[in-house]
Amino acid sequence: MTTKVNKFDTLLIANRGEIACRVMRTARRMGLKTVAVYSDADANARHVREADEAVRLGPAAARESYLKVDAVIEAAKRTGSGAIHPGYGFLSENGAFVNALDAAGITFVGPPASAIAAMGDKSSAKARMHNAGVPLVPGYHGDDQDDDLLRAEADKIGYPVMLKASAGGGGKGMRVVESTEAFQAALDGCRRESKAAFGDDRMLIEKYLVQPRHVEVQVFCDSHGNGVYLFERDCSVQRRHQKVLEEAPAPGMTPELRREMGEAAVRAAQEIHYVGAGTVEFLLDADGSFYFMEMNTRLQVEHPVTEMITGQDLVEWQLRVAMGEPLPLNQEALTITGHSFEARLYAEDPEQDFLPATGTLERFALDLAGAGLTPDQVRLDSGVESGDVVSMHYDPMLAKLIVHGVDRDAALATLNRALAALDVQGVVTNRAFLQRLATHPGFKNLELDTRFIERNEATLFAPKVYRLEEYASAALIGLGQLARECESDSPWDRHDGFRLNAPHTIRIALCDPARVQEVDSDAVVVVEGTRESDADPWNLTLHGGNVDGETLTARLQQLDGDAVAVTLNGHRRRLQARRDGHVVVLSDPAGETRLFWRRIDAIDHGHHEAESTLTAPMHGTVVTLLVAPEQRVEKGMPLMVMEAMKMEHTMTAPADGFVETFHFAAGDTVGQGDVLLDFAADA
Repeated sequence: MTTKVNKFDTLLIANRGEIACRVMRTARRMGLKTVAVYSDADANARHVREADEAVRLGPAAARESYLKVDAVIEAAKRTGSGAIHPGYGFLSENGAFVNALDAAGITFVGPPASAIAAMGDKSSAKARMHNAGVPLVPGYHGDDQDDDLLRAEADKIGYPVMLKASAGGGGKGMRVVESTEAFQAALDGCRRESKAAFGDDRMLIEKYLVQPRHVEVQVFCDSHGNGVYLFERDCSVQRRHQKVLEEAPAPGMTPELRREMGEAAVRAAQEIHYVGAGTVEFLLDADGSFYFMEMNTRLQVEHPVTEMITGQDLVEWQLRVAMGEPLPLNQEALTITGHSFEARLYAEDPEQDFLPATGTLERFALDLAGAGLTPDQVRLDSGVESGDVVSMHYDPMLAKLIVHGVDRDAALATLNRALAALDVQGVVTNRAFLQRLATHPGFKNLELDTRFIERNEATLFAPKVYRLEEYASAALIGLGQLARECESDSPWDRHDGFRLNAPHTIRIALCDPARVQEVDSDAVVVVEGTRESDADPWNLTLHGGNVDGETLTARLQQLDGDAVAVTLNGHRRRLQARRDGHVVVLSDPAGETRLFWRRIDAIDHGHHEAESTLTAPMHGTVVTLLVAPEQRVEKGMPLMVMEAMKMEHTMTAPADGFVETFHFAAGDTVGQGDVLLDFAADA
């Protein structure tokens, strides 16, 4: 094999977001100058701010910017970039791009175009893996695409089978077929999807394993003929074939199975003369049998968990191999230390079928001090900071939270603490859903397979039932906020319920943020807080819902960062507490609680008076006003329409009465907790 030495001192990263920032971090440490590229939507993005130079590619749409091969190559020439790192996605597995770079004399930090092509066609890839002695799932990968032949092959394999687009990926053109009667309709649907997505409607058929695990092996090859595996990752927790939680090493692996899978992965890479970082993905059956699924000819999103357990910087390995150097270590020198998890943080709403969310990140921070964690335990790979705008144009992944521990239990405990310490305000995210996954008994007990989320949907998406401790803790946060707003020692300036020669009392109404417009007692809990002086504990009485009549003695203490200590009847708990508008967010390693709160001035057997104001339950845009000020309305009558996360939400009258004032007009943007209107209820 001919080895080229391709030394370069300037690296262009042809990507955006967290992977661009992550590659820059290693490149700077190696003394390389970094160049970013950006679209109009990303002109002020974090990866642009952190680069030594940045070049505009074009408008916001990826096809007009990040996917424009000529524009990327021109940016490299303008900046004297001797190499381009593609990150993942966009042009990372585009053979034509690699060939264009070769023609321009620019080094591609990745495999040769021939290797990308070899794995890009799933049918031919299966044939080559068979030649290399890599185990394959029983199936049909032939060129004959006659409908009757395909059905006969499926019948021969035995149902259920998986139909897959031969040229596909990302879950498109894939369906499980349970019977011969259902085969034709599934085949027609997969062909339509595949044709639309890839311009190719060829299909392959594989035996569908009912409860397999998704285990992938990190491989690395250099141009000197060396190849190693850096062990495996378990990526079984997926949603619609997209990974959500990853961990390394894979639980339950024996040394023999690890070696068999690792050596098979290296054979797969060397069969196609691979160079650089790659991932060979396998399905692992319950009996220990494993089968080749596909090879990703790039760095993977989940590569940090491998870095955590091996102590190696895989981007540095990529850059050194691209420069023509041999692999830094041989197989015998690679070892596993501890356990690591990665959780992918997305701007999406799990309660709305994971609808992507947009907006401005009012706050984005990881409170390690408040959680009692250290940087060697937790790593946050992010492409955003507080104040950044999350647009609709690109993948909604904001960051990856990666943790390390001495074993799986320790790492999982750290993951739960770190998720609780991650403060994201202004944009809806899947953080609470990640906490539910990470704390789920089935996940802790290794009940892993690729249908984990689907099997546990009932518990993962169960309606929230608030506990006494959650209502009381949220009320304490509200009471503490009201107390802090009283800066004067004069009783005439106080607004916290102070009464001369008598205990002062504050009443706070609490409810689920999604039920702000409801005033029924089962939706709203009122907490009445009374204390003699600022130094005394609060005496809390709760009215309504499942906590009606409960009483508690409570204290709140501010700790490091966002951490607080809540003491209820002598039982002290530490948790993260934040306010997002009028929503209190409570997080601890067991999960997250969000409760809308507002001070009220009257209480009546678990019901609170109709609010004199209506507030926005989420960030969004006013679509239209449905009534005029001073117009008489009845309880439940629509008053205005908001749009948030591409869905409309109607604000209704909380009682009979009339709107005194609208504070926003159609087209205005509102934040969660903003007062939308003043309402006058009938006496």
